[in-house]
Amino acid sequence: MLLPRSAGATVQDGHFELAEGVGLSGPPAIADLVRELLPLPTTDGDAITFQIRDDPALGAEGYHLLVTPSGVTATAATEDGLRWAVQSLLQLIPDREPRRLPCVDVVDRPVYPWRGSLLDVARWCHPMPFIYRYVDLLAMHKLNTLHLHLTDDQGWRFEVRKYPRLTEIGGFRRESPEGHAREGREDGVPHGGFYTQRELSDLVAYAARRGVRIMPEIDLPGHTQAAISAYPELGNVPSRQHETRTTWGISSHILNLSDTTISFVLDVLDEVVDVFPFEFVHIGGDEVPVEEWRASADELARAAALGLDDVRELQGWFAGRLAEHLAARGRKVGIWDELVDRAAPAGATVFAWQAERRVRVALDAGHPVIAAPQSHTYFDWAETVEDPDEPLAINGPLPLEKVYGYRPDDGVIGVQGQLWCEYLPTTDLVEWRAFPRLSALAELGWTGPGGDFGEFRQRLTGHLGRLDRLGVRYRPLS
Repeated sequence: MLLPRSAGATVQDGHFELAEGVGLSGPPAIADLVRELLPLPTTDGDAITFQIRDDPALGAEGYHLLVTPSGVTATAATEDGLRWAVQSLLQLIPDREPRRLPCVDVVDRPVYPWRGSLLDVARWCHPMPFIYRYVDLLAMHKLNTLHLHLTDDQGWRFEVRKYPRLTEIGGFRRESPEGHAREGREDGVPHGGFYTQRELSDLVAYAARRGVRIMPEIDLPGHTQAAISAYPELGNVPSRQHETRTTWGISSHILNLSDTTISFVLDVLDEVVDVFPFEFVHIGGDEVPVEEWRASADELARAAALGLDDVRELQGWFAGRLAEHLAARGRKVGIWDELVDRAAPAGATVFAWQAERRVRVALDAGHPVIAAPQSHTYFDWAETVEDPDEPLAINGPLPLEKVYGYRPDDGVIGVQGQLWCEYLPTTDLVEWRAFPRLSALAELGWTGPGGDFGEFRQRLTGHLGRLDRLGVRYRPLS
């Protein structure tokens, strides 16, 4: 019936007929959300009632939804819980007249507090209306976090008012790869764009009304060639002019760690936290080649002065500086799991991506951990490598059943599905790769591992009808 599957649901006899002008009451933010999403107008009244009620058993996001022949009542300890009750209610509404809701008693709460999806808008600047749509799809699946990857070698998408060249120059590239990166072909077509702070603030507010937090990522100190193209003094050879990267893969050009560069980065992060109120800022830390640091007398001297055994350890020191600054602004940091091996800041939340075993490594190091191993959560991977009609992908296969069958290590605080967009230049392709695998991850995050895949697939078949009505270009079940 529901997707993700509820913790407990009992179907009872009878229906509640949802007629035009039905009475609605509840906290103003929730009532407004229902009026926005419900497919018919409402009036003031008590036929559909949302209530905040102190119930420790429901936790921060749980809810109790009761549909009887006389009406609908939803209770939760928080407005977040009521928002998920709204999404469940919407799933119960048939898409045609008469709109009769089955009588049900649903008591529900999530297993993991962090249920997320990363969307990479640095490689391709996807249009803002699509990101709004993506937020709606996350909320529909009770996914509560959008990880927005805003910067990389191939593009800088976040407007920084103090440093406008980051978007004027770093936000654009002269061409992009054509076909697979290993083929070495390029399309000759300029690409670029960025999001203003006002646009992103409006997006944050829209997402918050639906219970979705947005975590920005400014990837540092690697994946920064776009920034260095705009401000060459950030690089390790300031006299050399780089361009915003036109190929995929990992650039060897990374930030220098001078006082000037660190001040620059802190200025950027100050503008980031002014736009994104969520308590987490992701500062990257993945795939940082250190050859430029090894060739730099300044970085070698810096490592020696800090008593570090190797310049690689500068990465942990740098991350610590950023974490300390962000803590003063009331923020926590997210990092990729490479930093666990390079003196990661204490208390940093680790997004363990490289392999399943890296989840345990990060947990054993004492970090809060989001399980995001590429083997199970990288939805830019092809679902199959045997179908000649499968769109071009960076890797694969990652079939739906493998996503659903993932069992994260005990102790993680959540799961997250990644959509890196090197090979997803259009929004249709993003949706094709995301769904229905993101639906499977949503159930894993809400209900926990160990579900029956056959039963899930049966519910998913009905759920795809909901995606059809929204025009989602998902990959058909095979």
